[in-house]
Amino acid sequence: MHELKNGTEIEYIRQSCRIVAELLLYLRDIVKPGVTTKWLDEQAELYVQKRGALPAFKNYNGFPSSICTSINEEVIHGIPGYYRLQEGDILSIDVGVNKAGYFGDAAVTIPIGQISPEKTKLLETTEHSLYEGIRGAVHRNHVSDISRAIQDVVERAGFSVVRDFVGHGVGKKLHEEPPIPNYKTPGRGPLLLEGMTLAIEPMVNMGTYEVVIKEDNWTVVTKDGKPSAHFEHTILVREGEAEILTVV
Repeated sequence: MHELKNGTEIEYIRQSCRIVAELLLYLRDIVKPGVTTKWLDEQAELYVQKRGALPAFKNYNGFPSSICTSINEEVIHGIPGYYRLQEGDILSIDVGVNKAGYFGDAAVTIPIGQISPEKTKLLETTEHSLYEGIRGAVHRNHVSDISRAIQDVVERAGFSVVRDFVGHGVGKKLHEEPPIPNYKTPGRGPLLLEGMTLAIEPMVNMGTYEVVIKEDNWTVVTKDGKPSAHFEHTILVREGEAEILTVV
């Protein structure tokens, strides 16, 4: 059953989300060719701790790191390591924060130096689909209104939406009901109500929507080896336009 948050809970969630947003801005500033994703992970953990919070992903179901770093054909859940970022790469960074037992979650895909026009279009389309999905997240709409908006943007651009992983409720736990597919499913899906906090997160592939999981049992990659992008915000459903919580 989905969780409706009261005013006090929303304020706590808002605090966690603000740390998420500020951390992603900080990481954008320090990402450049030559740095390792492990170094980015270390900086992220220090940043969150200085804000009196905890990295929500670390040790979550055994995940070993504080952030997810997914490069090029890696879709989500990439484990930071010793790979040095190169000009032309795209890097998806997914961040979760736990402050006082309340959670925020967001992701962004960052170009490393100059990237190809095709990758640029992929990033622009994925981010655009996120905001179109958020436009559908209003009181008395349904999850399908979010899903349809995202899929329409993505497929008009000639890309595909990942089916195996979806968005979710968030706030008092890192993952809550309801699931939020980024593609159309039968029926209208759960009703959206004021006070719901949701993580909307399109994962968009340049080629096929099919994905596989690498031998580390975490990193999800595109089946055809083509690039993927990932953008995510935590939002609050309201009577009118949704409030994006993971912004500064």
